[in-house]
Amino acid sequence: MKFRSLGAALLLAVQPMIGQAETGQLMVELNKVEEIDGGGCRAFFLFRNQTEKSFAGFEMSLAILDGQGVIDRLLSIDASPLPVQRTTLKLFEIPEISCTNISEILLHDVTSCQPQNEDQMDCFPILDLGSKTSAQLVK
Repeated sequence: MKFRSLGAALLLAVQPMIGQAETGQLMVELNKVEEIDGGGCRAFFLFRNQTEKSFAGFEMSLAILDGQGVIDRLLSIDASPLPVQRTTLKLFEIPEISCTNISEILLHDVTSCQPQNEDQMDCFPILDLGSKTSAQLVK
């Protein structure tokens, strides 16, 4: 009898992890930055949707930190649509700041995360952030 209740408790504890593994990750990578003529920085983001869902809506609020780690500005970007099991490239311009003066980009909020034909969801648990630039991309 004790083994059955222990097994049931173990199954209940592992069940949420099984669901997360099935969902997969949504990787957001700051892949490259380049200076814009006239000032500003162009950021190249890769979105690797390894989930089982296509996202009709995906918007992020980013805090851009300067070379001293001080918040320079908030930037809202719309990366949708994000097709299922695909990698998507999106370019965004960050005006009036040099790429070399961006130390970090903080994912402040995900203002929209809506799978196709479903209600909004909390994407933070499935997000995996990375950067191949000198500026870090963090939650």
